[in-house]
Amino acid sequence: MSINRRAFLGGSAAVLMAQPAKKPNVVIFLADDLGFGDTGHSGGEMATPNIDSLFKTGVSFDRFYAFPVCSPTRSGLMTGRSPMRLGVIWTVIRPWEKYGVPLEEHFMPQSFKAAGYETAMTGKWHLGHSQVKFLPNSRGFDHSYGHVNGMIDYFTHMRDGGLDWHRDGKSIVEEGYSTDLIAGEAVRLIKGRDKSKPLFLYMPFNAPHSPLQAPKETLAKYASIKDERRRAFVAIVDRLDMNIGRVMKALDDEGMIKDTVILFFSDNGGPIAQGANNGPLRGAKATAFEGGLRVPAVIRWDGHLKAGTISKQVGYVVDVFPTLAGAAGVKPLNKLPFDGKNLWPAILAGKAEPREDLFFAVEGSLAVHHREWKLVRHKDVNMLFQIEQDPSEKNDVAAAHPALVKDLSARIDKWVALHPKQGTRGTEKMPEGFVSPEKWIEAATP
Repeated sequence: MSINRRAFLGGSAAVLMAQPAKKPNVVIFLADDLGFGDTGHSGGEMATPNIDSLFKTGVSFDRFYAFPVCSPTRSGLMTGRSPMRLGVIWTVIRPWEKYGVPLEEHFMPQSFKAAGYETAMTGKWHLGHSQVKFLPNSRGFDHSYGHVNGMIDYFTHMRDGGLDWHRDGKSIVEEGYSTDLIAGEAVRLIKGRDKSKPLFLYMPFNAPHSPLQAPKETLAKYASIKDERRRAFVAIVDRLDMNIGRVMKALDDEGMIKDTVILFFSDNGGPIAQGANNGPLRGAKATAFEGGLRVPAVIRWDGHLKAGTISKQVGYVVDVFPTLAGAAGVKPLNKLPFDGKNLWPAILAGKAEPREDLFFAVEGSLAVHHREWKLVRHKDVNMLFQIEQDPSEKNDVAAAHPALVKDLSARIDKWVALHPKQGTRGTEKMPEGFVSPEKWIEAATP
């Protein structure tokens, strides 16, 4: 059962094309906490013409899954491996934590850089900040800009009293709304790129994550929305969309659009308490229900993918690295095996390949997708759903299938056992006596 609001347009979801003679540019737009119902395309109140245009001109995923919170999703995105193996799964990397994605892990930009790409990121990192070796410029990015923690102030760029804004590892003081600045840096990088190389550009926005801060002029557009949190959230998404439009225009102005693979998705489901809307999905960010996992996602490559179609291929964030590498003809150089798979052939052919089990976790909530079934263990209670028929998870059928519940529960336990000894559960509350550095990125140790 599909709950996408557009009808499948029939026939193949893509046009099979020969491998391009030159490698395409790659741009990844990653929204932060965008809910399943938080675009104009999905029926939201906000104006999102640029995001909507991506869905009209690309191949959207009917079912694409991230992890319930951001650091696990970002670690899986960058490595193609399960965050459970990485020890980065149960929560986000807090400012006071000393860990990051293990240094033996290979990051996607490292493979693209080795294949001749200029690599850049602009936005939110959140994959470790305590050591220089955890930072973006040490993990395959030629250029990096933005912030290393989550939940910064959109205007002051501070986190817990310390400045969290940098370019290439050096703190900078800039005036401006963070979403505008992140896009402005991307435009600068696009226009000033090394034109002898293809560009790999990763844009992890901090929008629409809390704090709920939007420019006054954008808030004013939504004065009719009575709920203050929803009004602010909608305004933040509006500004996000405007800035995606700026980047798309820069790509067009530079004649790059037809030679660029563009991927857009959210890092997890929306936090309803912060004003997000997950449409008909149950639950929210930080749960393993569909509202925490199933996110809007679309991939576009003009001349290679048929515009405005929907892929029935189930996607998983750990698939992104092998899939984009497959699309670009880049050899992945990871020595440790992927947990994700290269979906590019299926996307091109308009097919839906069967999936292995897909696992999810956050403190207090676990889940596994197994064929047409989904087991959710929420607060130690097992619930079973026929997820294709019941995507809103309204009908718990666990009592009717005790053997299946036992089997799927055991699969979850086996996956959880992959968590390494050096992994951490994280400390949710700021430790007593913790003092933030004056400048976050410069506090990283060698």
